[in-house]
Amino acid sequence: MYRPVLAAALSGASVSQLAHWRREPVVLRPERSLRGRHFYSFRDVLALRTISYLRDNDGKSLQKIRKALNTLNTLGKVEHLSAYTLVSVGDTIALYDSGEAIDLVSKPGNHLIAQLVDVLAPFQGRVAQVVPLERPAPGVLVDPEVRAGYPVIEGTRVGYDQVAGLLADDVPAEEVAEFFPAVTASKARGAQQFAEYVQLYQPGGSPERAAG
Repeated sequence: MYRPVLAAALSGASVSQLAHWRREPVVLRPERSLRGRHFYSFRDVLALRTISYLRDNDGKSLQKIRKALNTLNTLGKVEHLSAYTLVSVGDTIALYDSGEAIDLVSKPGNHLIAQLVDVLAPFQGRVAQVVPLERPAPGVLVDPEVRAGYPVIEGTRVGYDQVAGLLADDVPAEEVAEFFPAVTASKARGAQQFAEYVQLYQPGGSPERAAG
């Protein structure tokens, strides 16, 4: 599970956007919330990444995204949002399913011609250039089969933040292997690079645009 700042960093949304999208009318509610604390799943991050791509790369308004999500429900598509492929087609949003694109906004139900995009690849977000999801930094891996998708050092179950914390405490990258034998100096630097990227999404870490 991901805390909001890590979900933001991996999806391209800002922390304030995530908070806005949790409120009514809900865009996406995290799969787990406890006593006011919110935890996003890997599926949530996939869905959030699609929403961020539509907003920031394709310029779709939040109003259109909400209408698209409402149309999905009307069509009986009530599984987790990550189960569906939403694409931008001109000024509308479509559901891409079995080789067909179905308009969800302008003329709901109409069939369109759409081109798939890879939202797992890097794209320009509001806060920064959004990193590729599966390998957000050299030597850092995001795999839902490993620690439920928490970013780890490739080939290990060691969290990126554990390694980045050592470097922050002035442990040289070449000496990290003394603590974690499978972590090379280059992977340690990748962990530090990703930690610095995540820091951009901390409130106050980088100027954020208004939620929307």
